[in-house]
Amino acid sequence: MESTGTPLLYAAFALLLVLLLAVDFLVLRVEGSHRVSVKEAAVWTVVWVMVSLAFCGWLWWYLDGRFPREVANKKALEYLSGYLIEKALATDNVFMWITFFQFFSVPPAYQKRVLLYGVLGAIVMRAVLIFVGAVLLVRFHWVLYVFGFILLLTGGKMLLFAGRQASLDTNPVLRWLRRHMRMTDEHHGEKFFVVKQGLRYATPLFVVLVLVEVTDLIFAVDSIPAIFAVTDDPFIVFTSNIFAILGLRAMYFLLANMAERFHLLKYGLAVILIFIGVKMLLLDIYKIPVGIALGVVGLILAVSVAGSLLASGRAPPGAGKPG
Repeated sequence: MESTGTPLLYAAFALLLVLLLAVDFLVLRVEGSHRVSVKEAAVWTVVWVMVSLAFCGWLWWYLDGRFPREVANKKALEYLSGYLIEKALATDNVFMWITFFQFFSVPPAYQKRVLLYGVLGAIVMRAVLIFVGAVLLVRFHWVLYVFGFILLLTGGKMLLFAGRQASLDTNPVLRWLRRHMRMTDEHHGEKFFVVKQGLRYATPLFVVLVLVEVTDLIFAVDSIPAIFAVTDDPFIVFTSNIFAILGLRAMYFLLANMAERFHLLKYGLAVILIFIGVKMLLLDIYKIPVGIALGVVGLILAVSVAGSLLASGRAPPGAGKPG
Protein backbone atom coordinates (compact mmCIF):
# COMPACT_ATOMS: atom_id res chain seq x y z
CA MET A 1 0.00 0.00 0.00
CA GLU A 2 1.50 3.31 -1.10
CA SER A 3 1.51 6.14 1.41
CA THR A 4 2.56 9.77 1.22
CA GLY A 5 2.53 10.06 4.98
CA THR A 6 5.84 10.11 6.84
CA PRO A 7 6.16 10.17 10.65
CA LEU A 8 7.01 13.88 10.41
CA LEU A 9 3.98 14.56 8.22
CA TYR A 10 1.67 12.69 10.60
CA ALA A 11 3.14 14.61 13.55
CA ALA A 12 2.65 17.94 11.75
CA PHE A 13 -0.96 17.09 10.93
CA ALA A 14 -1.60 15.98 14.52
CA LEU A 15 -0.25 19.33 15.74
CA LEU A 16 -2.48 21.18 13.27
CA LEU A 17 -5.46 19.14 14.46
CA VAL A 18 -4.74 19.95 18.12
CA LEU A 19 -4.49 23.66 17.29
CA LEU A 20 -7.79 23.64 15.38
CA LEU A 21 -9.57 21.83 18.21
CA ALA A 22 -8.03 24.20 20.77
CA VAL A 23 -9.41 27.15 18.82
CA ASP A 24 -12.81 25.47 18.70
CA PHE A 25 -12.83 24.87 22.47
CA LEU A 26 -11.60 28.42 23.11
CA VAL A 27 -14.36 29.91 20.97
CA LEU A 28 -16.94 27.79 22.81
CA ARG A 29 -15.61 28.95 26.17
CA VAL A 30 -15.57 32.63 25.19
CA GLU A 31 -19.00 32.60 23.58
CA GLY A 32 -20.61 30.39 26.23
CA SER A 33 -24.01 28.78 25.83
CA HIS A 34 -25.99 30.41 23.05
CA ARG A 35 -28.27 29.57 20.17
CA VAL A 36 -26.22 29.27 16.98
CA SER A 37 -27.80 31.33 14.22
CA VAL A 38 -27.96 30.21 10.60
CA LYS A 39 -25.61 33.07 9.70
CA GLU A 40 -23.01 31.97 12.27
CA ALA A 41 -23.32 28.34 11.15
CA ALA A 42 -22.91 29.37 7.49
CA VAL A 43 -19.78 31.40 8.30
CA TRP A 44 -18.18 28.51 10.21
CA THR A 45 -19.15 26.05 7.46
CA VAL A 46 -17.35 28.20 4.90
CA VAL A 47 -14.35 28.55 7.22
CA TRP A 48 -14.00 24.78 7.67
CA VAL A 49 -14.40 24.14 3.93
CA MET A 50 -11.75 26.75 3.14
CA VAL A 51 -9.36 25.27 5.72
CA SER A 52 -9.90 21.81 4.19
CA LEU A 53 -9.26 23.09 0.66
CA ALA A 54 -6.23 25.06 1.84
CA PHE A 55 -4.78 21.86 3.26
CA CYS A 56 -5.41 20.16 -0.09
CA GLY A 57 -3.53 22.97 -1.83
CA TRP A 58 -0.65 22.71 0.61
CA LEU A 59 -0.54 18.91 0.20
CA TRP A 60 -0.36 19.29 -3.59
CA TRP A 61 2.47 21.85 -3.23
CA TYR A 62 4.35 19.62 -0.78
CA LEU A 63 4.09 16.52 -2.98
CA ASP A 64 4.83 18.45 -6.17
CA GLY A 65 8.20 19.42 -4.72
CA ARG A 66 9.12 15.82 -3.88
CA PHE A 67 7.45 13.63 -6.49
CA PRO A 68 6.48 13.90 -10.16
CA ARG A 69 3.56 16.25 -10.73
CA GLU A 70 1.30 13.36 -11.73
CA VAL A 71 1.64 12.00 -8.18
CA ALA A 72 0.74 15.37 -6.65
CA ASN A 73 -2.28 15.70 -8.95
CA LYS A 74 -3.41 12.15 -8.21
CA LYS A 75 -3.13 12.52 -4.43
CA ALA A 76 -4.89 15.89 -4.40
CA LEU A 77 -7.76 14.42 -6.42
CA GLU A 78 -7.95 11.44 -4.06
CA TYR A 79 -8.09 13.82 -1.09
CA LEU A 80 -10.92 15.84 -2.66
CA SER A 81 -12.84 12.66 -3.51
CA GLY A 82 -12.44 11.28 0.01
CA TYR A 83 -13.44 14.61 1.53
CA LEU A 84 -16.57 14.92 -0.62
CA ILE A 85 -17.63 11.32 0.03
CA GLU A 86 -17.16 11.64 3.78
CA LYS A 87 -18.90 15.02 3.87
CA ALA A 88 -21.84 13.58 1.94
CA LEU A 89 -22.19 10.43 4.04
CA ALA A 90 -21.80 12.42 7.26
CA THR A 91 -25.02 14.22 6.37
CA ASP A 92 -26.83 11.14 7.64
CA ASN A 93 -25.13 11.73 10.99
CA VAL A 94 -26.58 15.22 11.01
CA PHE A 95 -30.10 13.91 10.45
CA MET A 96 -29.65 11.52 13.37
CA TRP A 97 -28.38 14.34 15.60
CA ILE A 98 -31.51 16.31 14.79
CA THR A 99 -33.61 13.32 15.87
CA PHE A 100 -31.70 12.98 19.16
CA PHE A 101 -31.97 16.65 20.09
CA GLN A 102 -35.67 16.74 19.25
CA PHE A 103 -36.43 13.52 21.16
CA PHE A 104 -34.75 14.81 24.35
CA SER A 105 -35.88 18.43 23.81
CA VAL A 106 -32.32 19.72 24.14
CA PRO A 107 -32.30 23.53 24.13
CA PRO A 108 -30.38 24.93 21.12
CA ALA A 109 -28.01 26.78 23.47
CA TYR A 110 -26.67 23.48 24.84
CA GLN A 111 -26.33 21.57 21.58
CA LYS A 112 -23.03 23.16 20.61
CA ARG A 113 -21.13 21.68 23.58
CA VAL A 114 -22.51 18.19 22.98
CA LEU A 115 -21.47 18.24 19.34
CA LEU A 116 -17.99 19.56 20.10
CA TYR A 117 -17.30 16.62 22.40
CA GLY A 118 -19.03 14.35 19.89
CA VAL A 119 -16.68 15.47 17.11
CA LEU A 120 -13.67 14.99 19.38
CA GLY A 121 -14.73 11.40 20.11
CA ALA A 122 -15.41 10.80 16.41
CA ILE A 123 -11.87 11.86 15.52
CA VAL A 124 -10.35 9.39 17.99
CA MET A 125 -12.58 6.53 16.86
CA ARG A 126 -11.96 7.14 13.18
CA ALA A 127 -8.21 7.35 13.68
CA VAL A 128 -8.33 3.87 15.23
CA LEU A 129 -10.63 2.46 12.54
CA ILE A 130 -8.54 3.89 9.70
CA PHE A 131 -5.40 2.36 11.21
CA VAL A 132 -7.12 -1.03 11.57
CA GLY A 133 -8.52 -0.80 8.02
CA ALA A 134 -5.10 0.05 6.58
CA VAL A 135 -3.45 -2.86 8.40
CA LEU A 136 -6.13 -5.27 7.18
CA LEU A 137 -5.79 -4.12 3.56
CA VAL A 138 -2.02 -4.56 3.66
CA ARG A 139 -2.28 -8.13 4.95
CA PHE A 140 -5.51 -9.31 3.34
CA HIS A 141 -6.40 -8.01 -0.11
CA TRP A 142 -9.76 -9.81 0.01
CA VAL A 143 -10.89 -7.38 2.74
CA LEU A 144 -11.61 -4.98 -0.13
CA TYR A 145 -14.43 -7.28 -1.22
CA VAL A 146 -15.76 -7.42 2.34
CA PHE A 147 -15.79 -3.62 2.43
CA GLY A 148 -17.54 -3.47 -0.94
CA PHE A 149 -20.16 -5.98 0.17
CA ILE A 150 -20.79 -4.00 3.37
CA LEU A 151 -21.30 -0.83 1.35
CA LEU A 152 -23.74 -2.58 -1.00
CA LEU A 153 -25.78 -3.95 1.90
CA THR A 154 -25.79 -0.63 3.73
CA GLY A 155 -26.75 1.29 0.61
CA GLY A 156 -29.56 -1.15 -0.15
CA LYS A 157 -30.87 -0.96 3.40
CA MET A 158 -30.70 2.83 3.39
CA LEU A 159 -32.59 2.89 0.08
CA LEU A 160 -35.37 0.73 1.55
CA PHE A 161 -35.75 2.68 4.79
CA ALA A 162 -34.87 6.19 3.56
CA GLY A 163 -38.44 7.44 3.89
CA ARG A 164 -38.96 6.19 7.45
CA GLN A 165 -38.43 8.19 10.61
CA ALA A 166 -36.05 6.61 13.13
CA SER A 167 -37.68 5.66 16.45
CA LEU A 168 -35.61 6.09 19.60
CA ASP A 169 -38.07 4.34 21.91
CA THR A 170 -36.72 0.96 20.77
CA ASN A 171 -33.09 2.07 20.37
CA PRO A 172 -30.95 -0.67 22.03
CA VAL A 173 -28.33 1.80 23.28
CA LEU A 174 -30.93 4.00 24.93
CA ARG A 175 -32.67 0.99 26.47
CA TRP A 176 -29.34 -0.25 27.86
CA LEU A 177 -28.55 3.16 29.36
CA ARG A 178 -31.96 3.34 31.00
CA ARG A 179 -31.46 -0.09 32.58
CA HIS A 180 -27.91 0.52 33.83
CA MET A 181 -27.78 4.23 34.75
CA ARG A 182 -29.70 6.62 36.95
CA MET A 183 -31.04 9.31 34.62
CA THR A 184 -32.90 12.57 35.08
CA ASP A 185 -35.68 13.70 32.77
CA GLU A 186 -34.92 17.39 33.13
CA HIS A 187 -31.95 19.38 31.84
CA HIS A 188 -29.41 21.01 34.15
CA GLY A 189 -27.74 23.55 31.92
CA GLU A 190 -24.70 22.12 30.15
CA LYS A 191 -24.04 19.52 32.83
CA PHE A 192 -23.67 15.88 31.83
CA PHE A 193 -24.10 14.67 35.41
CA VAL A 194 -25.80 16.01 38.56
CA VAL A 195 -25.80 14.82 42.16
CA LYS A 196 -29.12 14.40 43.95
CA GLN A 197 -29.30 13.23 47.56
CA GLY A 198 -25.76 11.91 47.31
CA LEU A 199 -26.43 9.94 44.11
CA ARG A 200 -25.02 10.75 40.67
CA TYR A 201 -27.51 11.01 37.79
CA ALA A 202 -26.87 11.32 34.07
CA THR A 203 -28.68 14.19 32.39
CA PRO A 204 -30.38 13.95 28.96
CA LEU A 205 -27.38 15.85 27.59
CA PHE A 206 -25.06 12.95 28.49
CA VAL A 207 -27.44 10.42 26.94
CA VAL A 208 -27.48 12.41 23.70
CA LEU A 209 -23.67 12.54 23.73
CA VAL A 210 -23.49 8.74 24.05
CA LEU A 211 -25.98 8.30 21.20
CA VAL A 212 -24.00 10.73 19.02
CA GLU A 213 -20.78 8.78 19.61
CA VAL A 214 -22.36 5.38 19.01
CA THR A 215 -24.08 6.41 15.79
CA ASP A 216 -20.87 7.98 14.51
CA LEU A 217 -19.07 4.70 15.15
CA ILE A 218 -21.75 2.89 13.15
CA PHE A 219 -21.59 5.37 10.27
CA ALA A 220 -17.79 5.23 10.30
CA VAL A 221 -17.98 1.52 9.45
CA ASP A 222 -19.60 2.60 6.16
CA SER A 223 -17.79 5.83 5.36
CA ILE A 224 -14.20 4.70 6.00
CA PRO A 225 -14.40 1.72 3.59
CA ALA A 226 -15.97 4.12 1.09
CA ILE A 227 -12.86 6.31 1.15
CA PHE A 228 -10.58 3.27 0.83
CA ALA A 229 -12.44 2.67 -2.45
CA VAL A 230 -10.88 5.81 -3.96
CA THR A 231 -7.42 5.64 -2.36
CA ASP A 232 -5.25 3.12 -0.55
CA ASP A 233 -3.10 5.85 0.97
CA PRO A 234 -3.76 5.88 4.77
CA PHE A 235 -2.60 9.48 5.10
CA ILE A 236 -5.08 10.67 2.46
CA VAL A 237 -7.86 8.60 4.06
CA PHE A 238 -7.06 10.01 7.50
CA THR A 239 -6.73 13.68 6.56
CA SER A 240 -9.74 13.84 4.25
CA ASN A 241 -11.88 12.03 6.82
CA ILE A 242 -10.82 14.24 9.73
CA PHE A 243 -11.29 17.51 7.85
CA ALA A 244 -14.79 16.42 6.82
CA ILE A 245 -15.61 15.61 10.45
CA LEU A 246 -14.26 18.92 11.78
CA GLY A 247 -16.91 20.88 9.89
CA LEU A 248 -19.82 18.65 10.87
CA ARG A 249 -20.93 20.70 13.87
CA ALA A 250 -21.30 23.85 11.79
CA MET A 251 -23.12 21.87 9.09
CA TYR A 252 -25.57 20.58 11.70
CA PHE A 253 -26.60 24.07 12.77
CA LEU A 254 -26.86 25.09 9.13
CA LEU A 255 -29.19 22.20 8.27
CA ALA A 256 -31.06 21.80 11.58
CA ASN A 257 -33.94 24.03 10.52
CA MET A 258 -33.96 22.88 6.90
CA ALA A 259 -33.64 19.08 7.22
CA GLU A 260 -37.15 18.44 5.93
CA ARG A 261 -36.33 20.30 2.71
CA PHE A 262 -33.63 17.72 1.88
CA HIS A 263 -35.82 14.63 2.22
CA LEU A 264 -34.45 13.09 -1.01
CA LEU A 265 -30.84 13.38 0.13
CA LYS A 266 -30.93 10.03 1.94
CA TYR A 267 -31.82 8.32 -1.33
CA GLY A 268 -28.85 10.03 -2.94
CA LEU A 269 -26.55 8.88 -0.13
CA ALA A 270 -27.83 5.32 -0.55
CA VAL A 271 -27.04 5.41 -4.28
CA ILE A 272 -23.56 6.78 -3.49
CA LEU A 273 -22.88 3.87 -1.12
CA ILE A 274 -24.06 1.37 -3.73
CA PHE A 275 -21.93 3.00 -6.44
CA ILE A 276 -18.83 2.98 -4.24
CA GLY A 277 -19.53 -0.62 -3.20
CA VAL A 278 -19.68 -1.67 -6.87
CA LYS A 279 -16.50 0.33 -7.56
CA MET A 280 -14.71 -1.52 -4.78
CA LEU A 281 -15.92 -4.94 -5.92
CA LEU A 282 -14.69 -4.22 -9.48
CA LEU A 283 -11.22 -3.01 -8.45
CA ASP A 284 -9.46 -6.13 -9.76
CA ILE A 285 -11.51 -6.13 -12.98
CA TYR A 286 -11.80 -2.45 -13.86
CA LYS A 287 -10.55 0.45 -11.76
CA ILE A 288 -12.90 3.39 -12.17
CA PRO A 289 -10.73 6.54 -12.36
CA VAL A 290 -10.86 8.75 -9.27
CA GLY A 291 -11.89 11.76 -11.34
CA ILE A 292 -14.91 9.90 -12.74
CA ALA A 293 -15.86 8.63 -9.27
CA LEU A 294 -15.66 12.19 -7.92
CA GLY A 295 -17.87 13.42 -10.76
CA VAL A 296 -20.45 10.67 -10.21
CA VAL A 297 -20.64 11.36 -6.46
CA GLY A 298 -20.94 15.10 -7.09
CA LEU A 299 -23.66 14.54 -9.70
CA ILE A 300 -25.70 12.26 -7.41
CA LEU A 301 -25.49 14.82 -4.60
CA ALA A 302 -26.46 17.68 -6.91
CA VAL A 303 -29.45 15.78 -8.31
CA SER A 304 -30.73 14.69 -4.88
CA VAL A 305 -30.36 18.19 -3.40
CA ALA A 306 -31.95 19.89 -6.42
CA GLY A 307 -34.75 17.32 -6.47
CA SER A 308 -35.40 17.86 -2.77
CA LEU A 309 -35.60 21.63 -3.15
CA LEU A 310 -37.88 21.38 -6.18
CA ALA A 311 -40.16 18.85 -4.48
CA SER A 312 -40.35 20.81 -1.21
CA GLY A 313 -41.07 23.99 -3.16
CA ARG A 314 -44.02 22.42 -4.96
CA ALA A 315 -45.39 20.41 -2.03
CA PRO A 316 -48.01 21.86 0.34
CA PRO A 317 -46.77 22.93 3.83
CA GLY A 318 -45.80 19.95 5.97
CA ALA A 319 -45.84 17.48 3.07
CA GLY A 320 -42.07 17.06 3.09
CA LYS A 321 -41.83 16.38 6.81
CA PRO A 322 -40.92 12.87 7.87
CA GLY A 323 -43.77 11.07 9.51
